[in-house]
Amino acid sequence: MRKLSWLFFLLVFVKTNTLTAQKSTIYTSDLKDYNRAVSLFKDNQYASAQFIFEKVKAATKEEEIKSDCAYYEASCAVRLGHANADVLMESFLEEYPTSSKSNQAYVEVAHHYFNQKNYSEALNWFEKVDESQLSAADKDRFNFQKGYSFFSSKNKKEATTYFNKVLKSEVYGPQAKYYLGFMAYEGDNYQEANKYFEAVSGDEKYAEKLSYYQADMNFKSGNFEKAIELGQKAMAKSTPAEKSELNKIIGESYFNLKQYNEAIPYLVAYKGKAGRWNNTDYYLLGYAYYKQNNFESAIAQFNKIVGGKDGVAQNAYYHLGESYLKLDKKPQALNAFKNASEMPFDPAIQEDAYLNYAKLSYELGNSYQSVPSVLLGFINKYPNSSSRSVVEKLLIDSYISSKNYKEALVLLEKNKTPENKSAYQKVTFYSGLESYTNRKYQEALAMFQKSLGNTVDAEFTARATFWKGETEYVLNEYNKSLLSFKQFIGMSAAALTPEFKNSNYNVAYAYFKLKEYDAAGDAFQKFIDKVSNDKTRVTDAYLRLADCRFVTSKYWPAMDAYNKVIELKSVDADYAYYQKALCYGFVSRNDKKIEELNAFVQAYPKTNYRDDALFELANTYVATDKQDSALKTYDRLINEYKNSVFTAKAILRQGLVYYNSDRSSDALVKFKKVAAEYPKTPEALEAVATARLIYVDSGKVSEYAIWVRTLDFVAVTDADLDNDTYESAMKQFEQNNNSQAISGFRAYISSFPNGIHALKANFNLAQAYYAEGQKDKALPNYEYVVNQPRNEFTEQSLTRLGQILLDNGSKDKAIPVLLRLENEADLFQNKVFAQSNLMKSYYENKEYSNAVVYADKVLNNPKIDDNVKSDAQIIIGRSAIQTGDEAKAKAAYAKVLLIAKGELAAEALFYDAYFKNKEAQFEASNTVVQKLAKNYASYRFYGAKGLVLMAKNFYGLKDSFQATYILESVIQNFSDFPEVVAEAQTELGRIKSEESKTNSSIKN
Repeated sequence: MRKLSWLFFLLVFVKTNTLTAQKSTIYTSDLKDYNRAVSLFKDNQYASAQFIFEKVKAATKEEEIKSDCAYYEASCAVRLGHANADVLMESFLEEYPTSSKSNQAYVEVAHHYFNQKNYSEALNWFEKVDESQLSAADKDRFNFQKGYSFFSSKNKKEATTYFNKVLKSEVYGPQAKYYLGFMAYEGDNYQEANKYFEAVSGDEKYAEKLSYYQADMNFKSGNFEKAIELGQKAMAKSTPAEKSELNKIIGESYFNLKQYNEAIPYLVAYKGKAGRWNNTDYYLLGYAYYKQNNFESAIAQFNKIVGGKDGVAQNAYYHLGESYLKLDKKPQALNAFKNASEMPFDPAIQEDAYLNYAKLSYELGNSYQSVPSVLLGFINKYPNSSSRSVVEKLLIDSYISSKNYKEALVLLEKNKTPENKSAYQKVTFYSGLESYTNRKYQEALAMFQKSLGNTVDAEFTARATFWKGETEYVLNEYNKSLLSFKQFIGMSAAALTPEFKNSNYNVAYAYFKLKEYDAAGDAFQKFIDKVSNDKTRVTDAYLRLADCRFVTSKYWPAMDAYNKVIELKSVDADYAYYQKALCYGFVSRNDKKIEELNAFVQAYPKTNYRDDALFELANTYVATDKQDSALKTYDRLINEYKNSVFTAKAILRQGLVYYNSDRSSDALVKFKKVAAEYPKTPEALEAVATARLIYVDSGKVSEYAIWVRTLDFVAVTDADLDNDTYESAMKQFEQNNNSQAISGFRAYISSFPNGIHALKANFNLAQAYYAEGQKDKALPNYEYVVNQPRNEFTEQSLTRLGQILLDNGSKDKAIPVLLRLENEADLFQNKVFAQSNLMKSYYENKEYSNAVVYADKVLNNPKIDDNVKSDAQIIIGRSAIQTGDEAKAKAAYAKVLLIAKGELAAEALFYDAYFKNKEAQFEASNTVVQKLAKNYASYRFYGAKGLVLMAKNFYGLKDSFQATYILESVIQNFSDFPEVVAEAQTELGRIKSEESKTNSSIKN
């Protein structure tokens, strides 16, 4: 038993010792490998060490060894730069949070992220480190890296704290001083920066950088010469980006030393921030060129300053204006000074810029605002200016030169001082002329009367009197007109005026309209005797002289005057020839009359007087007892002119010839033809009356009664009442008692709608309504007349009907009336009226091809005046623009430009500039726009469009300042023309987009 126990004990002992020995062997082996790995780690053999640490970690069961292996494995990965180093370290910290190596792990991860330049993440780990556990060497590294991480994160305060902890470190001290100096430099603390930079200036690693910073600091401190010296020293060893900045430093230093010639090459060499300059950069270089009198180059830089609203921009725009003035580019200077005058940063520059802007506005004109308001604005803003008296004189003159009479009058009405009376007289006179040109005659008359209320200048008093007479003439106030013309001629200053040479001509026409033909003829003769170089008026004067002598039965003098018109080959030569032929009849020379009328018909086959001549020729044949020739001539007239006013008369005259020749049956055929085809006309009434005689003479009264009852315009039983009623109304009408005449004619038409005098009653009722201004009421009566067969009232009724419909805006109804008038009119004026209004109506209806057809018709008429010509050319131009035919538009507007006045002239000038812009003639286009601004400022629409065009021209000339400034001004000043503002905004956006590619100050 004891043996067994012992044996058992022995076995247990052996077993126990065997297990203990095995465990000790394994542990000793792990520790050996672990120690070998640590040794490798300390020898910087991190890859081998990491391999063994991984192996030991996997094999050991000792938590402490596992923990240390996990730490060292991650630490090796950190040192080897493995991508998963941070993951391994974070796993270690998560798995072994109480490890003694945790603090070192935080340090390792922080260093890892620092080396990866992930400074924000590095800071997260640095914050977890217990600094008290770090060795002195580790502390320096920790403090520097943590300080640099703060520096990179823009936390300069914390960076400064940590950099200051390593100032004495042999390794990190120089770096810390450099960064402390750099932060002081960035904070404009140059004394502090210099202290640190000086401390590391002997270190070659920093020397190159320090020269750049020290150059910049000296520049910013105002030590410009030192800045130049250091900048030039640093240039050779600097990077391209640093060289660019050094060029800026050196250039601006020379600039501040007023050594502009030396500054220019450095300023030019500066590359800008990210390749883009700002407004200040352009200003410095521009001003340097300006001070060297290189104005072209100065302008090239100044005008790149787009959108600036600060002191630099104000200075730049002022000197830009000065540069333009030096090169005599005054329109550009105006815009530059205007811009500078609107900025308050330097009051002295603002005032001088405003003065220059005002003077240039006076000299050139101004599309933004009236010149008087610019000048008044200066006076009001700077009442104590030494230039006030000069500006006040310009103000007076500007009222005239700007032609912006409406606004000028507003200003003058508010400033009714004695010294302004002369200006008021002239402005009201010119305003009257403008209204007269625009056919606003009542407005014109009011202005001329106002001008005559301020008789300061005798010459303008005379001119206002003359034009007052002209306006009264147009308004059909002939007595007043004659008095005004006579007053004008009696004024001593009249002979000095441009109107004087035509005064007798105007007097003559006033007499002519008053039917005082002897006096009119004498006045026409007086004009002819005094004026020889005005062919148009002289020819017309001979014609009217002849008419006056003709009307007063002075036929031989009349023929002499008509012969003069024929000799001068006037457009009225046909009329003169016809009238001369008539004269021979009145002096009992019917054979000569017949000869001349036949010659006339042969010589003028297309004349408007051909039907007159044929009718008169036939009548003369009758008078000279040549019935067969008469009948043939009447037939010729009837066949050639179906719608002539003489056609019914010719048929009636044929009937009378037959009647007087006892050819009753042939006569009745003619009389019945007249009654059937031209009912209600005077000819029809005479035909019926003469036919009655034939029936009575032949004893066929019953046949007459049967026939006459088929005529609705003959009421046999009511004839006396019909006549009495009509005559009553007619008496009132002839005495100009229009209201009583209206009542009478209305009563007649109501009682006798188809009466003997129905045609005349309707026409005269319409005329009375028209005279009373009740034009709408006249419409149905004129319509009645024109719906009857052609008669003596047809043409005048068509003219009045067309005018009323046009005035009412009923273009569609007016067009057929005007077409008929064009075809049927005998009078030249009525044909022109029809064609010109058809032209306008078709244009307003956007029927551009028809509009052009009628414009061409109008222009082909040699007797139209300039106003109608310009209307026609404008229609052609506008229609061509609408249809895209710019070549035709250009030709039309060029012709308008030669004759137009007022708004049409402004439109023509705009298109002249427009086509020059299209052809890239930018300077020439701008010259035209400037003319538009100076002479037609009151037409703001074309002024605004002209400015947009000018902006495009300047951009084409590479002058972006002028372009953008003008467009911004249009946007600010012309909101009443939204389509023009929209175009300006589009163009401004395009230009700014382009310019922003080189100028960092511009924001899209």
